[in-house]
Amino acid sequence: MKRKLLPFLFATILMASCASRENIAYYQNVDQTEFLNKTFVTKIQPDDLLMIIVSAQNPMAVQQFNLTTNLSVNPSNQAASGQVQQQLYLVDQNGYIDFPVLGKISVGNKTKEQVVDDLIAKISREVKNPIVNLRIMNYKVSVQGEVKMPGTHKINSERITLPEALSLSGDLTTYGRRDNIVVIREENGEVKSHRVDITKADFINSDFYYLKQNDMVYVEPNKVAVNSSAVGPNISIYLSAISLLLTTVAIILTNSNK
Repeated sequence: MKRKLLPFLFATILMASCASRENIAYYQNVDQTEFLNKTFVTKIQPDDLLMIIVSAQNPMAVQQFNLTTNLSVNPSNQAASGQVQQQLYLVDQNGYIDFPVLGKISVGNKTKEQVVDDLIAKISREVKNPIVNLRIMNYKVSVQGEVKMPGTHKINSERITLPEALSLSGDLTTYGRRDNIVVIREENGEVKSHRVDITKADFINSDFYYLKQNDMVYVEPNKVAVNSSAVGPNISIYLSAISLLLTTVAIILTNSNK
């Protein structure tokens, strides 16, 4: 009986460790995955805050095309100063901004390059060789759920991948599901969701490998986390005790058969 029980105990421990690796390891089929040559381009969306600066060899010639103010207020002491500040353009729900001199400009669902080319073409009617710089100032993504540091992350590069966003949140906890990460995205007024399995490397070819501004990522808890919340906060202690007990029994049976 003891000889039959010993292999069973070892098999139980081995199967538990193997299942754990399959649920946790990332990019498990990376060597068998063929990656597509994809390019990602950020498109401007409603509620984006844009900084647009127009410059030229003669600064006075483009002054009228820059949205600036000579007044700034310090909220702490309500004091005003005369420092010139660059103002931001808020993209409205129809994808337009109000631009000095030019009036309403359509920027929604366009790339930065398309908007810059459009502005240069319009401003060139009055200014020779204008230069237009555009930047999205409130590019951010949010990560929630079973990560070590959930929160909203401001992105300076205007391009971020799902693994990078998870890394900014300290990576997943051991209780997070790697095979069912939810990405929630709003496009053209429609909210969409997609589930991503990062244990398989082929998710890199999906449309949700690169995140878009204002995307929300949610990491679901796995069965261990759900069971621990039902059983109580000491579930990890119980599991460690059971593992230690199994190991002890295996050692005793081994010694008794010598």
